[in-house]
Amino acid sequence: METTPKIRKLGLAGSLAVYLPASALMFCMTKYLIPFLSNATGQETILFWFIVAGLGIFLPLIITGLFILKSEGFQISKTTWTGRLRFRKITKRDLLWSLAGLVLVGLLSGLVMKALEVVIGEFDHSPAFMSFEPLSDGRYWLLLVWIPYWILNILGEEFLWRGVMLPRQEIAFGKYTWIIHGFGWGLFHVAFGWQLLITLIPLIFIQSYIVQRTKNSWVGVIMHGGLNGPSFIAICFGLI
Repeated sequence: METTPKIRKLGLAGSLAVYLPASALMFCMTKYLIPFLSNATGQETILFWFIVAGLGIFLPLIITGLFILKSEGFQISKTTWTGRLRFRKITKRDLLWSLAGLVLVGLLSGLVMKALEVVIGEFDHSPAFMSFEPLSDGRYWLLLVWIPYWILNILGEEFLWRGVMLPRQEIAFGKYTWIIHGFGWGLFHVAFGWQLLITLIPLIFIQSYIVQRTKNSWVGVIMHGGLNGPSFIAICFGLI
């Protein structure tokens, strides 16, 4: 009879062995490759953020997660998807946690932004490689490039961070896992600059806590995608 592989503990050293290379990859891609491609072609940096981040950062996160699962002895199956990775059926409780988290993150992030503006004055909330003007005639095609990027972004992060790593970290850190996990997720975003990183603190820690509390990785998808997607669309059409 085939036995189900056991989830292994992932301590601080093992966690950093994933977070640090991912953070370095993000930094190198955004600091060097995206500006180079933009300067060489004359195209907006946001276009190359979609392409480079989707294929060069978030797709590798998915591949890394698959390698980790394979090393653990797990096969890609429905049982692995729902059991090991915890992408389980969404319950009413999960939805309530997700919606409450979205509201709380929205409120706290707004307060953090306002506080930063009081302290340092007006600033661009987006890093240079993400900055762009609202879409205009002849630029709406960027939405077609954004859609597959957005899917890879949310899937890549939620698959590796919440699906693969969080359950293993819980064995090592127990009820405090969300704090360690949040710091690691924040480390991945260092390349975004300290201003945006500070405004991301509510999402980073609140989502980590709620996903750990609900034990459902879909909650992370709902929260991450629910903030990331609509906010981008709003910027595209000049609503914010």
